[in-house]
Amino acid sequence: MTPATSPPPTPPVVTVVGIGADGWAGIPDASRDVLRDADVLIGGPRQLDLLPAECAGRRVPWPTPLRPAVPGLLAAHAGRKVAVLASGDPMFYGIGRTLTEVLGDGAVGTDALRILPHPSSVSYACARLGWPVEETEVVTLVGRPAAQLTAALHDGRRVLVLSAGPGTPAEVARLLGEQGFGPTRMRVLEQLGGERERVVAGTAEDWQHPPGDALNVIALECRRAPDALRLGAVPGLPDDAYESDGQLTKRHVRAATLGALAPEPGELLWDIGGGSGSIAIEWMRTHRSCRAVCVERDPVRAERIGRNADRLGVPALRVVTGSAPEALAELPSPDAVFIGGGLTSPGLLAACWAALPPGGRLVANTVTLESEALLADWYRRHGGELVRLAVAHAVPVGGFTGWRQAMPVTQWAVRKAPGPARDAGVPAAGTWAEPAGAGGAPRTAAGPGRGSGGAAGAQGTEGPEGPDGTDDYEALPGDDR
Repeated sequence: MTPATSPPPTPPVVTVVGIGADGWAGIPDASRDVLRDADVLIGGPRQLDLLPAECAGRRVPWPTPLRPAVPGLLAAHAGRKVAVLASGDPMFYGIGRTLTEVLGDGAVGTDALRILPHPSSVSYACARLGWPVEETEVVTLVGRPAAQLTAALHDGRRVLVLSAGPGTPAEVARLLGEQGFGPTRMRVLEQLGGERERVVAGTAEDWQHPPGDALNVIALECRRAPDALRLGAVPGLPDDAYESDGQLTKRHVRAATLGALAPEPGELLWDIGGGSGSIAIEWMRTHRSCRAVCVERDPVRAERIGRNADRLGVPALRVVTGSAPEALAELPSPDAVFIGGGLTSPGLLAACWAALPPGGRLVANTVTLESEALLADWYRRHGGELVRLAVAHAVPVGGFTGWRQAMPVTQWAVRKAPGPARDAGVPAAGTWAEPAGAGGAPRTAAGPGRGSGGAAGAQGTEGPEGPDGTDDYEALPGDDR
């Protein structure tokens, strides 16, 4: 006799309702009906307090941390009508994303998940300022380091910063001063859409206002100080932008290398032999969704890479202190790999090639004859493009001017075609340990081994050569404030 089994629990009917600082008065009738009819009301304490007594459902504040608790919280209310409160537009740095990921994209627009948005704080702010929404950069600092604002700072640009709390304006003012944007005009817009809405204004270099309301958005009209270093929006930042001990892919070679790597939004790069981290940093600066893992043997250099990443606006760069290829085993699968040093380390090129999926790109730079011979052999077997990059700088020669030639850099760039490796000397894709995890994890200076990096290198490289070295947060309701 087959024992009876219980039917699976009925999933909850979830409706996400956007709410603003004006509370119940600003909610449209359709959203009000949902909140009145809900069996369970989930939201932040501030949001739940905005609801009147006629919303009689059980009120459940979000737990901390939020993301891991969502599946269990929904399961606990299976079969009931659940209303989730979100600040402004739930799909703009809000809880809507988390719920669509938990319930599946197919749930949206069905009885399982409905989303009723409210105007976001960005819409309110742009309306108050007269700024076109489509031309305004938006950076959130809710649950994220302030350093990521740096990548959005360009002279003349308008930026809206989603604040993490009352102390964020002063933190932003300090960062602007440190980055050479002290003259930037700042306006802090508090309680947008509510009865207590107000604006506080000043410049970053003269910001003396005390902390105000926690619910605020910071509007920046960026102005670079005359003597500040200019950081453009394309690869090839000035070498002076980096803290370095000489292990730095120089500007012109770096620009050519990023061009060969051809980053696209959302892609993940392995930067092996990180040195100063310049390739990984400028890869991430090409688009806010680009991710990178920098592998560096030397712990001092690994810490320096972290500082460079913070200073240049990509604090999400992950730094692994470890030896390549050993340190690669647990990394997420890359879309592209850059090898700046250590090409002659046994198994390194083969491991990187095997880790690449079909269509993945590999770019390797070298200045030594030994590594150049290795690249020539791989080029013969796998094709791609083999080039030599030579850069010369004008320097004084007595009372005249002459050229000083940097060491030429040999670069191999190749795209991995579908199918098995072309010869028995190279492992086919899938024979190397499948990487685990997900890209974009918080930066860590810990990793297996201590390789990838080494003694100071020459022009255009970020790692030594030779056998002894190897060259969401998920937004809480209210994140859209």
